[in-house]
Amino acid sequence: MDSRFTHSIPTLRCSNGKSENERKNGDEERMSKYSYVSPLCMSGGDGYNSYSTNSLLQRRVLSKAKPVLVKNIRELMINLNFPTYIKVADLGCSSGQNTFLAMSEIINTINVFCQQRNQNPPEIDCCLNDLPNNDFNTTFKFIQFFNEKNITSKESYFVSGVPGSFYSRLFPRRSLYFVHSSYGLHWLSKVPEGLEKSKMSVYITNSSPLSTYKAYLNQFQRDFATFLKLRSEEMVSNGRMVLTFIGRSTIDNPLHRDCCHFWTLLSKSLRDLVVERVL
Repeated sequence: MDSRFTHSIPTLRCSNGKSENERKNGDEERMSKYSYVSPLCMSGGDGYNSYSTNSLLQRRVLSKAKPVLVKNIRELMINLNFPTYIKVADLGCSSGQNTFLAMSEIINTINVFCQQRNQNPPEIDCCLNDLPNNDFNTTFKFIQFFNEKNITSKESYFVSGVPGSFYSRLFPRRSLYFVHSSYGLHWLSKVPEGLEKSKMSVYITNSSPLSTYKAYLNQFQRDFATFLKLRSEEMVSNGRMVLTFIGRSTIDNPLHRDCCHFWTLLSKSLRDLVVERVL
C-alpha cells in the first residue's frame, strides 16, 4: 500500500492536552461565551439541501484566489529555506469536497515548486478546522477524493480535524507555517452589542439606522483583531496567511444597495415565514 494513503487517515483531535473534565468545563465556558457555536454550523451531509451540494459560489471564490495562494506558498518555501516539515491549517473548512480544494492546491504547489528548485518536499500536517458541530464525518468521507487528487504527490501528508472557534486558540505556539481561510471571517463571534433583541432583521438592511452599521463594524473590528492576535501566537516567524472574505465595493454609503439588498430580502422572507407560523 502506498504510504501516502496510510498517512492521510483522518483523525479528530482536541486543541489542548487537558483532561476530559477540564475539556468539558472549557467547552461549556466557550459555548456560553460564543452562543453561536451550536446553531450556526453549515447544513451537514451531502443531500439536496446540504452545504456540500450548495457551495458552488465558495468553490468559485477558491478558484479566483488560487494565484494569491500559489504565490504565498512559493514565497513561504523560499523564506523558510525549504523546511522538511510544515503545518498548514484551513480555518472554517466546513464540509464536503470544497474542504479539500485548498489543501490539494497547497500540496500540489509545494510538490511542483520543490521539483523546480530540486529540493526534497516536506512532510505536511494538514489541519481542517471548523466549529465543534461541523459535519466532519461527511468531510472525511471525501478523503479518498483528496488522495486521488494528490496521487502524484511525492511528499507525505497527514490530515486531521481540529474542532473549535477560530476566535479562540487552536494550536500550540509557533507551530503553524501557513493559514488559509476562505469565506469564513465575515461570520462574527456574536450578535453586535445593542442588537441582541432585534427581531426585525438578520443583518444590515436598506432601512437600518447608521447605529446598526456601526455596531456591526465595531464587532467585526474586535473579532478580526482577536483573530490576528491569536494567529500571531500560533504561527512561526515568516509564516503566511491567505484570508478571503466578503468586503464592500463602496465605503461612502454603508447602507448601499449592493451591500444590503440580499440581506434585506432574506430578513423580509424570514419575517413572512414567522407571521405564517412556518418557522
